[in-house]
Amino acid sequence: MTGSWANTTLKATSLSILRVNERRESPRRRLTLFRIFSEYYVESDITFDSSGKRTERITKAPPNTLQNIQLTPEDLSDIREIQPFVLTSDDIAKYNLKYLGKEMVDEIDCFVFDVAPKTLEKNQRYFQGQIWVDDKDLQIVKTYGKAVPDIRKGQENLFPRFETYREQIDGLYWFPTYTRAVDTLQFSSGAQRIRQIIKYDNYKKFQADVKLTFGDAVDGDSKGGGAGNSDTRAPALDPKLKQPPTKKK
Repeated sequence: MTGSWANTTLKATSLSILRVNERRESPRRRLTLFRIFSEYYVESDITFDSSGKRTERITKAPPNTLQNIQLTPEDLSDIREIQPFVLTSDDIAKYNLKYLGKEMVDEIDCFVFDVAPKTLEKNQRYFQGQIWVDDKDLQIVKTYGKAVPDIRKGQENLFPRFETYREQIDGLYWFPTYTRAVDTLQFSSGAQRIRQIIKYDNYKKFQADVKLTFGDAVDGDSKGGGAGNSDTRAPALDPKLKQPPTKKK
């Protein structure tokens, strides 16, 4: 920190810097409170087309009041790709997976796997942690871990541990709906307590039916102002069909 299915989500992203307030209620009891010291907040409409191309349109962005910390390109990349982690067939070769057993998540039977990158390649971001997979749908229900690697050389760039929950939106696929991170980042200049919340909602499925008809030429519409004779016919779409006769001069 320094058709196929296509969807639109309204994403609220909030990153807050927390300060600790401690209060003693009795000689033996101490109450620790956190208050928001500074904040980054944005809402966006995110669209994926049928080829997987991602488009983002920011709909709300109050002034950024973050102090002593800033969002980096790696943070924004993690928000897009690591925190809503999906282990695809293209990515699975990059990771070591270890089966840890079974566990319930919100009354859902899940397989639990430990996930870690095999190697850390330069300028690449990876997920490291655990995933909970529905034992029936075999889709990820929950992730807990962090984006790696932390960057210590040069300008420090550290990343929090996070937890992402998914819901079955359309009765078939599981999509992320909530990500939360509360962590203390141990910078060499001093520790920073942060809270990050990301909410995903308003999922929609976009599709269109297009029908192309190949066949005889179609008569022109005489109501549109033209004469309804053979000279105003539209040519057939199939190039193998006979072309309309050329108008004689």
